[in-house]
Amino acid sequence: MAIGLIIIGDEIMSGKRSDQHFPNVVQILKERGLGLDWARYVGDEPERIVSVLRETFSGSDIVFCCGGIGSTPDDHTRQCASIALGKPLELHPEARIKIIERMVETAKDPSRVDVDSPDNVRRLKMGEYPAGSRIIPNPVNRIPGFSYGTHYFVPGFPQMAKAMISWALDTYHRPLFHQTEYAEKSVVVYGAVEAKMTPLMEKIEALCPAVRVFSLPHMGNTRLSNYVEMGVKGKPENLEQPFRMLIAGLDEIGAKYQLN
Repeated sequence: MAIGLIIIGDEIMSGKRSDQHFPNVVQILKERGLGLDWARYVGDEPERIVSVLRETFSGSDIVFCCGGIGSTPDDHTRQCASIALGKPLELHPEARIKIIERMVETAKDPSRVDVDSPDNVRRLKMGEYPAGSRIIPNPVNRIPGFSYGTHYFVPGFPQMAKAMISWALDTYHRPLFHQTEYAEKSVVVYGAVEAKMTPLMEKIEALCPAVRVFSLPHMGNTRLSNYVEMGVKGKPENLEQPFRMLIAGLDEIGAKYQLN
């Protein structure tokens, strides 16, 4: 199963806030022997959110969607998920309990909480999810996220999202953890011009389809401070032969390199 990430919010698209979800999710997955296959950023535009969700719901990927599940007018994700699935929004009974618990916790006088007050009615809308959804517990403020199939919807607050995504993986996808271990072997090539090394990379990938060849260029202040990290990645048992080919090819073109 591929794993994807959708990050929603105008504040991310405008640069008003820097995205923390992407590095958090990469780290969460790495700790479990998993990797991120794709990511998409979407502003607070309902039609576009619906279009993206219709596309991802039609597949079998595990998808984490961060942002837009609050109750303010710029939060559209719950409604968009409802439209994309063709399922009505319903107040989830467990979410209702959790939200009321939060109301009581934050009230000046817990004994006089009016669940039917306009403000609290709006708060309860955060527990409205597409029919058939499950809740994702929120250890920070109790307001749950929700899941439908292998889609997991969490708040835009990175601290909450990180804990909730970890919980979803540990609860529903533990059998996928550490199924395939990947490794890398690389060298640092100094004063390198990638174009000269491209035929070598193409040759290795053609002869060793079980691995991927990669090059990560670094541009310094001078030609001599330029370098490229170049290597192969894949299952550990598949790396030795293509790495020997890489070293032999670099020697053949007279490249200056250092084992990484």
